[in-house]
Amino acid sequence: MFWTFVATIICGVGAAGIALGIRAATAKRAPKWLIPVFAGAGMLGYLVYGEYTWFDHKRSLLPEEAVVVATEQEKIFFRPWTFMAPYVTAFSTVDTSGFRQDTSDPDIVRFTLYRFEQTVSDAVSHRAHLINCQSRELVPLDSDGTPRLDNMKLLEATDSLYTTVCGS
Repeated sequence: MFWTFVATIICGVGAAGIALGIRAATAKRAPKWLIPVFAGAGMLGYLVYGEYTWFDHKRSLLPEEAVVVATEQEKIFFRPWTFMAPYVTAFSTVDTSGFRQDTSDPDIVRFTLYRFEQTVSDAVSHRAHLINCQSRELVPLDSDGTPRLDNMKLLEATDSLYTTVCGS
């Protein structure tokens, strides 16, 4: 977060410098208000750029074994440009090298689902799950490994999580 703040300030100062250059090139005929407008536009432009490139940047940092299985896009009222072009605010991945099949039933696979969320400071959470590849039932596990049957979901056959874990 600190480096984002520093980069935002630098973009604002750079854009203000461009406005100062425009004023100097026009022998100070360009209006003075151009300087803070350019500074604000530079800072806003950098922040918007960071929002739209966050997903690609985070995805490039993942290991080859990590497969993105879901993305979430959000329209945010105080960011009106998101109504025209929403950006990815969160995504989920699975580590394909971490699949463990149940010894008693090979159709049941245990895996960890990671969720990355773009907030003020990026948030990462993970949770172990079981999936029954026959019935497409997804069950999250508690921290002690107990299945949470009250949170069970039935996945579609075309769900990216299902096809990644079960290999359809």
